[in-house]
Amino acid sequence: MAMKIMWAAAIFFGGWLFFYLFGRQLVFNFSAAYPTIKKMREQDKELIAPGADKYTNISVLVCVVTIVVVAAIVIRFCPLYLMISCAVGAVSALLMYLPHAKVSDRGTFDLFCSAYSRFVPDDELRTAMFNRKPKEIRKRVREMGLDPAFVPIFSD
Repeated sequence: MAMKIMWAAAIFFGGWLFFYLFGRQLVFNFSAAYPTIKKMREQDKELIAPGADKYTNISVLVCVVTIVVVAAIVIRFCPLYLMISCAVGAVSALLMYLPHAKVSDRGTFDLFCSAYSRFVPDDELRTAMFNRKPKEIRKRVREMGLDPAFVPIFSD
């Protein structure tokens, strides 16, 4: 019995860690990356390069394939109590991450800026995004004659 509890705890942690590594990226792509890229393109088609879509699509594909493979392995080789333990670990990680899974969260916006600054052709805007400075991003977008509505306002 003690061994089953130890295995369940290990698989719970494995499910939590697995979501943290792959599920969180998948949620980020759908809740932050795709919507922000779309908003940037609505302002100007050349505000962000087409490579951003390819980068995000590959990220989604890798995450989905990895999630499916690991889920199949867990379902095939684990008894029911370990499957439940793994699922509970992943769901608990999801519930912990959901409040931060939006662009209006500073950490999520900074993550977007860090990952996608390389796809911005404008040097000043790219630098502001790389440095994760929302005020400078808004300023540069205004200087370009565009609406900076895609940049959330944070109280610093």
